[in-house]
Amino acid sequence: MSRPYNFDNWKRLVKALAMQYGSMCEVVLHDLTGGDPGHTIIAIENGRISGRKVGDGSSVIAAEAMEEPAVRHEDRLAYLTRTRDGKILKSTSLYIRDDEGKLVGILGINTDISLTIAAENALHSFNSNTDKESEPTEITTNVSDLLDTLIQQSIRLVGKPAALMDKNEKIRAIKFLNDSGAFLITKSGPKVCQVFGISKYTLYSYLDEAKSSE
Repeated sequence: MSRPYNFDNWKRLVKALAMQYGSMCEVVLHDLTGGDPGHTIIAIENGRISGRKVGDGSSVIAAEAMEEPAVRHEDRLAYLTRTRDGKILKSTSLYIRDDEGKLVGILGINTDISLTIAAENALHSFNSNTDKESEPTEITTNVSDLLDTLIQQSIRLVGKPAALMDKNEKIRAIKFLNDSGAFLITKSGPKVCQVFGISKYTLYSYLDEAKSSE
């Protein structure tokens, strides 16, 4: 049996980065070795920014990494995220691997840039410019919120309400949910069935069709 990964140095880095960059910078460490997307955070500083704490669940990025542990995920640098209360964050996600190359964790750095964005927008407005930044994704604070966020993203991907989707469109949405790790979440199946108006049997059938289409 392999020895559990030692995150002690990463925990030191979490504290050091938060001290270096101050109270507007949240630093969070996810342990992905437990297999439970509902409890991945093992260290966090300035968690008030996203409303998260030690013991809370994963972000969308962490859930995707847990769903596809064999995929060589690349670090994501300086992308936009958004908290549920509207803060805009500049985020970086670093994937942590053990000596054998196995994905074991994620270090997240989230800097609250809401005030600078507001100032920038004011300058854009004054100079008659247009902010063309893409819509940021949302950071969730618990597993239930994470599932709701993923479902809404799948609906936006198709471009119409779930009630108006045909079979192929529902399969496309469900494929997105599966690829995003939604079905790692406990009791996600019944919620997805309810939203898309399908039975549990139909959900399994759609999942099979989505996988076979790859």
